[in-house]
Amino acid sequence: MTFTGNLTENTERIKQLLNVEKNFDVVFRDFTIGGRNAGLFFIDGFLKDDVLLRLLQDWTAITPEQMPEHADHFMKQYVAYGEIGTVNEDAAMAVQLLSGVACLFIEGYDTCLAIDCRTYPARGVSEPEKDKVMRGSRDGFVETLIFNTSLIRRRIRDPKLIMEYTSVGESSHTDIAICYMENRVDEAFLKTIKDRLTHVHVDALTMNQESMAECLFPRRWYNPFPKFKFSERPDTAAACILEGSVVILVDNSPSAMILPASIFDIIEEADDYYFPPVTGTYLRLTRIAVSLVCLFLTPTWLLFMTEPQWIPSWLQFIQVKEQMFVPLILQLLILELAIDGLRLAAINTPNMLTTPLSVIAGIVLGEYAVSSGWFNSETMLYMAFVTIANYSQASFEMGYALKFMRMILLVLTAVFHVWGYAAGVVVVICAIGFNRTVAGKSYVYPLIPLDLKELGKRLFRGRLPVERK
Repeated sequence: MTFTGNLTENTERIKQLLNVEKNFDVVFRDFTIGGRNAGLFFIDGFLKDDVLLRLLQDWTAITPEQMPEHADHFMKQYVAYGEIGTVNEDAAMAVQLLSGVACLFIEGYDTCLAIDCRTYPARGVSEPEKDKVMRGSRDGFVETLIFNTSLIRRRIRDPKLIMEYTSVGESSHTDIAICYMENRVDEAFLKTIKDRLTHVHVDALTMNQESMAECLFPRRWYNPFPKFKFSERPDTAAACILEGSVVILVDNSPSAMILPASIFDIIEEADDYYFPPVTGTYLRLTRIAVSLVCLFLTPTWLLFMTEPQWIPSWLQFIQVKEQMFVPLILQLLILELAIDGLRLAAINTPNMLTTPLSVIAGIVLGEYAVSSGWFNSETMLYMAFVTIANYSQASFEMGYALKFMRMILLVLTAVFHVWGYAAGVVVVICAIGFNRTVAGKSYVYPLIPLDLKELGKRLFRGRLPVERK
């Protein structure tokens, strides 16, 4: 419903809509401006007190003769603040108010003045725990949307940088910012993203960006390889925007969603560019090689154990020498699950108990596990390497995708031996090769379709382009 010039009618309707009598943090204050009754709604804890105090002081000095007839004139003359607008409907005003915007009603004005002097509780923009770098900037995204957009603006001072605002969720009304370079983005893909966001019908983004990702790309949930790149580093997000990508920032989420993203985009890290080309290339190739070894090491070893006659003479030392009480496939699968269990335990363990937990885990999964007969030392060695190698990936989603593919390879190899191993390799190739980015393009471009020049750029870190004047 639209507002009228009757202050009492407007305020009573808003009080009923927002349950002001029950919600202690929804504050209503009535006072007088220029001889007219006025009412101010705001959320306690979302308001800059000093700004509100200064505005109230200015308003109390207004005389009845100075009061304008229209709200627009009052806003221009007596609201000395940068972010202000008008709202004519109670539903839109409720969303603004619950977002932290102060809403002012004045007798005789059939509109509400929305004064955006809000502030959100926020932590410092310190370096994220996951996306650490050996060299480079030490700031990171936080849970406040406006802080995150400012971190990107600080790095790209170009009028072509566009940050469009929208909201998603019928109950949550979660703020979302779409960031892109106007002259570099794929316009067709950008239009597709906007259309999908417009037609998203969801009650709330309970899981922030993961909920948004599932709304944008609901199909092929069974393929574990990620279609989005997530980063908590503003320098990474800024670099991707300059390359033509679209970055989506979701309020209450301390990371940026970068799309479209191929497998080569996901395996890149900031350290690749904070070091000279030779060092950056070495780090990138090492990461790719370690990921491949992480995927194929234990299945290949299991295949050799099932077909020992295929082991060359120079690799005879890889054979299991101790007596096995538990089949190798069960040992490997149990360790795969046990490692994830320990990881979850570490996440939920208080910091003061992290060291004792590590010691206990080392003892249980170390010498005692081998001496008890549950595991062989070779199995422990290879699984330890796989576990450490899995952390070479900055993307959690990519790490778990490799883990799932490795477990499929293990089961197929244990059941069907060499044919199972071959079938598992085919499954991995198909899962990657037939995957598509959100834009509908090849997930492994520039490998398929083959573009040697672009493939060389993806594998080898070259010099950054510098224009000389």
